[in-house]
Amino acid sequence: MGNSWFRALSTPIGPALVQLDEGREIVARAWGAGTDWALEQLPTLLGDHDDPAAFRPDHPVLREVQRRVPDMRVGRTEAVWEALAPAIIEQKVTGREAFAGFRRLVRRHGTAAPGPAREPGHPAHGMFCPPEPTGWARIPSWEWLKAGVEPARSRTLVTAARRADALERTLCVPLDEADRRLRSLPGIGPWTSAEVRQRAHGDPDAWSDGDYHVPGMITLALVGEALDNDAAREVLEPYRGHRYRVQQLVELAGIRPERRGPRRTLPTHLPTVI
Repeated sequence: MGNSWFRALSTPIGPALVQLDEGREIVARAWGAGTDWALEQLPTLLGDHDDPAAFRPDHPVLREVQRRVPDMRVGRTEAVWEALAPAIIEQKVTGREAFAGFRRLVRRHGTAAPGPAREPGHPAHGMFCPPEPTGWARIPSWEWLKAGVEPARSRTLVTAARRADALERTLCVPLDEADRRLRSLPGIGPWTSAEVRQRAHGDPDAWSDGDYHVPGMITLALVGEALDNDAAREVLEPYRGHRYRVQQLVELAGIRPERRGPRRTLPTHLPTVI
């Protein structure tokens, strides 16, 4: 719908659908019980809290992208569980598998988004709000398997759901402490913690440590060669405090290693995701 964006979410006070219209200004509308929370949180979602003033990239790739997008900010959803559930589902699988599994689970166990999401023909029609933590915890084992999520990931997610309130409190502590608390949960490592802090906490330093693709992209852009995760850590060290900001700029630069060989075969030991 032109430059309109829709976001369906489960806020602390109920479901909401937010419409953002992009132009010279951002114009927002919202529907549902969570309307007030969603609109009050909007400036933070768009990065109003983020201060990149101390970031001074000395690499030509980073300087060029920053010149093209000087207003880029790291947003903050202030919704830890909303970020954690899909991050766990994304662990150790391809994006295609993760997105299909998450979509199936949300459509079967979430809530239809309010407002125009229930109007046939509207661009937002059919959108769903993800389940609350208690809803995720009630999903039966066979539903996880049908969604292509094996017991290790579903167990991690259900265990985390039982500590959802404590996880939301990580928004009120320093970022390094938020990382420590997230990683204290079984099955939550550096990558999952980073994915959550990127989205929920707006952490400009939470680069995707351990990702399958990101280290090669970063090293190719900054040193001219696609290298492993340890090399990416070393390359990013001078940018500590802004390592996720560097990752975002590299992604915007569009520099990616060439793909060689056949594509990975998707696993067949679980039921097909529909």
